[in-house]
Amino acid sequence: MTDKLQIAIVGGGIGGLAAALALRARGLNVTVFERAASPRELGAGVSIHPNAARLLGRVGLRDWLENISTRSVGLSLRTSRGEPVQRPPISDDRPTYQIHRVELLERLNEAQADAAVRYGHHCTGVRETEDGVQLTFASGATARADVVIGADGIHSVVQRKIGLATHPTSEGIMAYRGLIPSERFPWAKDLRGLNMWMGSGRSFICFPISQGRVINIVAFVPTNLESEESWSAPGDLRELAAEYDGWDAPVVEAIAALDETFRRGIYDRAPLPYWSTARVTLLGDAAHPMVPHFGQGAGQAIEDGFALAVLLEDAKPADVPARLKAYERLRLGHTSRVQAASRDAGRFYRSENEDAAERSRRMGKWMSAAGWIFQYDVEREATALL
Repeated sequence: MTDKLQIAIVGGGIGGLAAALALRARGLNVTVFERAASPRELGAGVSIHPNAARLLGRVGLRDWLENISTRSVGLSLRTSRGEPVQRPPISDDRPTYQIHRVELLERLNEAQADAAVRYGHHCTGVRETEDGVQLTFASGATARADVVIGADGIHSVVQRKIGLATHPTSEGIMAYRGLIPSERFPWAKDLRGLNMWMGSGRSFICFPISQGRVINIVAFVPTNLESEESWSAPGDLRELAAEYDGWDAPVVEAIAALDETFRRGIYDRAPLPYWSTARVTLLGDAAHPMVPHFGQGAGQAIEDGFALAVLLEDAKPADVPARLKAYERLRLGHTSRVQAASRDAGRFYRSENEDAAERSRRMGKWMSAAGWIFQYDVEREATALL
């Protein structure tokens, strides 16, 4: 019988599944409990930057990343009229990978051990005792673990059960997303990496995914409407087109090529005061939800899981409270900085100034964040705490 910790992860999204791989790679026993009845099928494009890509490579996914994604270095910036905005070089020039979220989730699921992910388990209760944690599910089923990790997103049940609450504040921004077959654009074959147009309170992003077969677009526009934080709400294509009337031709063409779009309100949240109790902790959006303007939501969730794997690898049950507090100290400060950098990036993208040269001069402050974010090696930092 193994004396390794029994770990339960609540939530089978990118963060929860990546954490399961990282923990199991270090010999720990992990079960993921996911609310959905089957693997998720919703989503669009996601960027996996160097800080997260190197970690996925360490659990055997490097070749898969190279084969399934669209590989790129850096990003291309333009004003709404199409004038190039020069950016300072990023010190870490390792590639970013643009991936369809569904393809990433499918691969993370395929990499799990047999029966390691249990679908149809809606967690409703988390009861902590001196020697473990009992989970209760809507079906009446229960499960026991030495450690529980809440990876259940911005509406986290685990977060509430350990006495925390977040207070969302609207950015006054509505995001629209959509997917377009690349064959619809004569210029799509030359599209590389992340491309952004910005100005007049709006920004527009497009990048190829699925080995270039599909173009992912995300548009950020000002709004005074309240909206759910969900990508399932349909958007109005005519309203979206009107927001970008007169913009650079590729933006207008991309919107015209959409068959449908989905919208989501963008909300910000202040850092939580703590993440961990003696045997329960949080990761990803349950711990540090962030606005999407630096593309680090998935990356920071992946970092969380790998940090926990290092800190829990050789831990005994008696060590768990101290190890979870070490994890919290390591990650809370770092992710708070990334949250702030994401806010700054969004403000810059949507600023009214249309002068390309002026935008180039203003980029240094927030672009410098890319260096310390992309170079960060969470396994090295976590190992230094042991």
